[in-house]
Amino acid sequence: MQVQKETKKKNLYDYQLEDLNRIFKEIDKLPEGGNLLYQLPTGGGKTVIFSEITRRYIEQTGKKVVVLTHRIELSGQTSKMLHGFGVPNKVINSDVKEHIDQDEFQCFVAMVETLNNRLQEEKVVLNNVGLVIIDEAHYNSFRKLFKFFEKANILGVTATPLSSNIKLPMKDNYKKLIIGESIKSLIKRGFLAKANLYNFDVSLRGLKLGMHGDYTVKSSDELYSNQSMLGKLVTAYEEVAKGTKTLIFNNGISTSYYVYETFKKAGYNVRHLDNKNTAAERKEILEWFANTPDAILSSVSILTTGFDEPSVKSIILNRATRSLTLYFQMIGRGSRVMENKKDFNVIDMGNNIARFGPWDEAVDWQEIFHFPDFYLENIKNDEDIERDFVYEMPEDLKAKFSKSENIHFDIKAEYKKVFAEGGKSKIVLERSIAQHAQICVENSEDVFDARILAKELKDEIQFRVRQYSYCIMNNTKNYKEWLEEDYERKLRSHISKMFAARM
Repeated sequence: MQVQKETKKKNLYDYQLEDLNRIFKEIDKLPEGGNLLYQLPTGGGKTVIFSEITRRYIEQTGKKVVVLTHRIELSGQTSKMLHGFGVPNKVINSDVKEHIDQDEFQCFVAMVETLNNRLQEEKVVLNNVGLVIIDEAHYNSFRKLFKFFEKANILGVTATPLSSNIKLPMKDNYKKLIIGESIKSLIKRGFLAKANLYNFDVSLRGLKLGMHGDYTVKSSDELYSNQSMLGKLVTAYEEVAKGTKTLIFNNGISTSYYVYETFKKAGYNVRHLDNKNTAAERKEILEWFANTPDAILSSVSILTTGFDEPSVKSIILNRATRSLTLYFQMIGRGSRVMENKKDFNVIDMGNNIARFGPWDEAVDWQEIFHFPDFYLENIKNDEDIERDFVYEMPEDLKAKFSKSENIHFDIKAEYKKVFAEGGKSKIVLERSIAQHAQICVENSEDVFDARILAKELKDEIQFRVRQYSYCIMNNTKNYKEWLEEDYERKLRSHISKMFAARM
């Protein structure tokens, strides 16, 4: 009777019930050892659904269920949710050293590494297991356990059915994919908050790809730890998210510390968290974050899964990634709805929105699942993304050129004009330099002021040079860097000549 009473505490939404029934129909069709994959966006209630699946499966078949997670925190959260559905369960953690009572529990929750070690050592034996549920199934660490459950059916659950290892596609382990409700639909129905997307164009030419297909921590630290990027980050925060509870994702610990110091120096309420913090430190920091309305938390990796703080109002992607899964996981941390929260901010400092598309845009998960190589090969590259950049001069810098009637110069339009005139392409940069010199001189008292002003045009110079290099189809890194240096030198010279002519 107690089990039935506890079960009534949990009510599934209609879309969750619909998906649950679809999953059960497919499980009924599966042969012994067959498997199935289920996709539902972060925040859609995957744990709720598979907890009810566990309850019904045990009730209908009398067989045991094993739920696998990849982090110890997720094991605890999953166990708690199962209890809420009236499913007594045993967590197999590092404290479980010897055989467990097979008859006392019908459900077991375990972290992959711990269970693998216990099964390898034959310290734990699980009999009569009919169903294995794998949470965050896109991680590949689960594969090592499949051999221990050859007669059981396997249900993988993920928000993104794309393997974390490009060499080990999910279609090799799961024969069918069931697609759940879309992000757009969940927003429309009030189950997820709407994302207000803000994209700040960033040149990623210094980033390097590692062997797993994503940007290396070292190259990310070098780019995102420099003063220019840190300044852009603070400006972006102040423009969009100032005063809101903000979660910042970084690729490297070094970057996160720089971010922490920069915001602290600027007088903001900020903390840093990474996987080197102790459990006690993490608990204290997360409690502070939960209870502080204007808190800024700079983090590395650790909060992409198993972290649920609905009061987060702003997410900052202070990194670039080529992982679709990570992109959805990071933004998903802000998508929880609350009574006084129907939307949230996403500040992108890594061109991720341009690379993957808006967070709530429709995704063909079936195609990605069945043809992952094709999808990965066609992810928009950085050069193509940067080709579409449009430079917007910051308002505070624009104010320094208030004496000039026009501060704009269109490299592409000028190139077409010069080409039509039959002139040499270098004339385009000469005219650009002349225009930059003109506005610097117009807004300065002397040559020294003008040269200081010219230094503040570094970002626009970089943008103009990049546009020019696309026009002449010479886009190598060394050539662009040489062009920038040459541009700055000629600009200084041009300014000096203009003041000399005045004299």
